[in-house]
Amino acid sequence: MRQVKRFLDRCLETLVMVVVATLVIDVLWQVFTRFILKRPSSWTEELATFLLIWVALLGAAVALGRGAHLGIDYFVAKLPERTRLKSEVFVFACMAAFSLLVMVAGGTDLVLTTFNLHQISPALHLDMGYVYLAVPISGAFLLLYSVIGLIERVRVLAGRQKT
Repeated sequence: MRQVKRFLDRCLETLVMVVVATLVIDVLWQVFTRFILKRPSSWTEELATFLLIWVALLGAAVALGRGAHLGIDYFVAKLPERTRLKSEVFVFACMAAFSLLVMVAGGTDLVLTTFNLHQISPALHLDMGYVYLAVPISGAFLLLYSVIGLIERVRVLAGRQKT
């Protein structure tokens, strides 16, 4: 399971790096055309918005994979170890359910509806379904990381119960 997680980590982090690099190039081009050429580009702001959506959603999955999500763990850290593990199992189960139902299922429905309605962005003339595709893709990564975290905690709990 650790090898699968490492592979997912590398793929996702590479994808986020590519999107961030594209975002930086886009914003630099926007600044160059606006302030140097005095002819602002019409599409760079829209592209930056779309790329930022992708970075935020995929970045959330990277953070979950690294265990870097913000949380109020002051009280949880004071719990006995078994109780803390049980609370983590509950949290990962809730995250998995949310990721599956809202982000993957709901996001897929959003993408399909958007493609069917042929919603096009004004400046890039891009089908908005491609922008919204970030929701189910990041949801799938969040679901995978949640399930991995859930399995790891359950294994630790099972090991504690045997001793």
